[in-house]
Amino acid sequence: MSSLALALVLTAAVLHAAWNAMVKAGSDRALILACVAIAHTVVGAGMIAVAPAPAPESWPYIAASAALHYFYYILLFLAYRIGDLSQVYPIARGLSPLLVSIGAFVFAGEFLSLPAAAGIALISGGIALLSFAGRRTLAAQPAALGAAVSTGVVIASYSLVDGIGVRLSDSPFGYTGWLFVSEALVVAVVARRRWGQLRPLARPIATYTLLAGVSAVSAYALVIYANLLAPLGAVSAVREVSVVVAAGIGVLIFGERPWKSRVFAAAAVTAGVVLLAAN
Repeated sequence: MSSLALALVLTAAVLHAAWNAMVKAGSDRALILACVAIAHTVVGAGMIAVAPAPAPESWPYIAASAALHYFYYILLFLAYRIGDLSQVYPIARGLSPLLVSIGAFVFAGEFLSLPAAAGIALISGGIALLSFAGRRTLAAQPAALGAAVSTGVVIASYSLVDGIGVRLSDSPFGYTGWLFVSEALVVAVVARRRWGQLRPLARPIATYTLLAGVSAVSAYALVIYANLLAPLGAVSAVREVSVVVAAGIGVLIFGERPWKSRVFAAAAVTAGVVLLAAN
């Protein structure tokens, strides 16, 4: 994995953990997610204005990714409503490298080495530890566990779709722009149903939602571009460094406990990510 690709994905990981923490901490997560979608739409429109249109072969991937992102927003909202950030986030994100690696092998012919397989085992072990950590475990919360696992499946699905789609597009910025603009539907739905709540809320939390939106847009744009520079499985794995960041935020800022098992689990996931990224 090139140093440029590694730097892009590590930056994306930090940004992604940050905006997820903002969603978790917000008083109205649905409205904050809508504001994130607004940021995607505005930035996407700007990218479309300056970038060439993506190749026709990539349009089905844009449509599929947009549909998967709608499910992602719904599942993310549900998962954070009923589960802790430092438990839900690692499970949702930690499943992605395994599933993306399998999908990349099936659809893109990318093979895993033995160290990479060991990395997947470490990630899975870390996820299992997080699932059973603490008195109020996700194993005892079927709804939270189901939402987290479902979110992970959707993340892996759109990661694979976008990794292949951007390679067919001949215009990574055009592809990303149209994908972001497709989220205008999320904005339209929220604006129609909850505009009365969104408008008065916008001013007092404008800076907060702006930061969340910019972080979300930047994180995924960097990941999409990195897919041009490195194997899909490696990109998906390195971006899960965000698991460590999210666990730290959950423990240090939200006071989620127990901290020792979560930090240990996050370290195991990180070791797995390093093994995957190096191969």
